[in-house]
Amino acid sequence: MDTQVDDVGSYPLPSGLSREIFNKAYRLAREAFVSGKNPKHDQFVLKNFCDVTIDAFRQKCQSGLDVVNYPQQYDGIKQVSDSIHEAMETGTFTVEDRTAILPEVCIIKEEAKGLSEDLGKTIKLRVSLFGPLEQYLKEMGTVVYEDVLMQYAETVRRFTKNSVINLKHVKTEVVSIDEPSFGFLDLGTNKETFLEVLEKAFDVKGVVRQIHLHSSSRVADILGIQNIDAVSFEYAASPINVEAVTQNMLERADKQVRVGIVRTDIDSILAELNAAGVSHPTTEQLVEDEETISRRFKIVKERFGGRLAFTGPDCGLGSWPSQEAASLLLKRSVSSVKKA
Repeated sequence: MDTQVDDVGSYPLPSGLSREIFNKAYRLAREAFVSGKNPKHDQFVLKNFCDVTIDAFRQKCQSGLDVVNYPQQYDGIKQVSDSIHEAMETGTFTVEDRTAILPEVCIIKEEAKGLSEDLGKTIKLRVSLFGPLEQYLKEMGTVVYEDVLMQYAETVRRFTKNSVINLKHVKTEVVSIDEPSFGFLDLGTNKETFLEVLEKAFDVKGVVRQIHLHSSSRVADILGIQNIDAVSFEYAASPINVEAVTQNMLERADKQVRVGIVRTDIDSILAELNAAGVSHPTTEQLVEDEETISRRFKIVKERFGGRLAFTGPDCGLGSWPSQEAASLLLKRSVSSVKKA
């Protein structure tokens, strides 16, 4: 099977729209969906969330990605923790099933027919969200209360389950849970506990279940999790990550891998350009050239063979200076892989 090109998620807001306005519209959209109302009936929400989300998602689709993550333009932790805080008022860390929704997925589902017809194909959707370990670390710290941690896992499971769509015009192909601290800052618990937590969080059917890591140092610890189909990590900015994973390891565990082959660490990119005398880089200068991206793809394809199921940018593009730059990066990602 050919390696599919996808993206990790986040995307810049359009020029002229403040973070404060978007966040307000996002929260109102979520409230509307949870209440069974149409957020598009509110002109403020329509303009500052619905239209913004669909336009960004259309840009991603038009870049040629095989699997397209919804544009994650709201704080990734708050996507889930906002609902958890509401649940905490009633004495639990497990959100109600009806409130465990991502408004981006809801609006894409509603607009899928028009998007699909414009593209001439069914949209393969990727859904990403921060996982229970990361959520717990941000809220509770490193002291583990196992019953609370398991409630976090159940909450994340409900969000993932409710994000699985299987319709004519759009199908959720991948659900990815992001655990960026895993391997860097770990919870003070035993291995069996965190394996049980991730097993529960990934207990959803009908999709490829990815875990996205920023460090591959402890990949071996999670290859035994039955509910995980693919491990994902960055390579372009962190080449050392591939050293902890081999094709034989993946074959023994019957897992796939997603490897990032395009740098997205924009602060480092800007610093390097500035050191080279480019203080005001153009969009073209911000994005790596296709030759560099293709070279990386060939390296990881040779290393992982048929186990390399997905590739694309290292991480999200939310901190990039413009949608134009983010769109160009996605287009070059696709073109480089397809040519190689």
